Amino acid sequence: MQKYVAEFIGTFFLVLTVGCTVIGHGAGPFAPLAIGSALMVMIFAGGHVSGGHFNPAVTLGVWLRGKCETKDVVPYMIFQIMGAVLAGLVVKFLKGGAIVTPLHPATVPALLAEFLFTFALVYVVLNVATAKGTSGNSFYGLAIGFTVLVGAFSVGNISGGAFNPAVATGISVLGLSSWQNIWIYLIAEFGGAAVAAGAFKILNPAEREDVHRLQSRDQPREQREVA
Repeated sequence: MQKYVAEFIGTFFLVLTVGCTVIGHGAGPFAPLAIGSALMVMIFAGGHVSGGHFNPAVTLGVWLRGKCETKDVVPYMIFQIMGAVLAGLVVKFLKGGAIVTPLHPATVPALLAEFLFTFALVYVVLNVATAKGTSGNSFYGLAIGFTVLVGAFSVGNISGGAFNPAVATGISVLGLSSWQNIWIYLIAEFGGAAVAAGAFKILNPAEREDVHRLQSRDQPREQREVA
């Protein structure tokens, strides 16, 4: 349960930062810096407990890579979404009088923007936080946070720069994005995560073999004999 609570807390503060810096008199052009920094510090704070996903797309990518147990996938996503929804409600309370200007993204550009930078985010996560070659590093949180920062500065005006189904849920709660558009984020972000996991496996075949051996070792003897 501790890791699920850690995912809830990290996602809560990520979405809280998004809402507080974007709505009303927030951080203005510095919002991406605040959002990337919030993700970075939450990863450093909770990474040793849960892995510091705070993003259902990251959870999918890490699972496909073989570094997240199947039994944790759905609970991680549920607690991430719960954290996002609560954060959205808190922002609405804190900034109740602020004018919210909803996004009206063009479908195809938004799909491509969210796909590309979710791919980049998950690709970075897998390489800095799950790979043998970078094991034990102290920069993983900074690398991941800065990936979101880069994406938000690059395509925030095209898609909103969510790169995260939980953030997409949060901005929908806040009215920054229409619920009718949430499918754009879900398809692009989960798709980007899946492709990133595939790219990681192709570029790191030794990692894939190690995961396969670990999974085989954990199987009951009868299953191994059948395989």
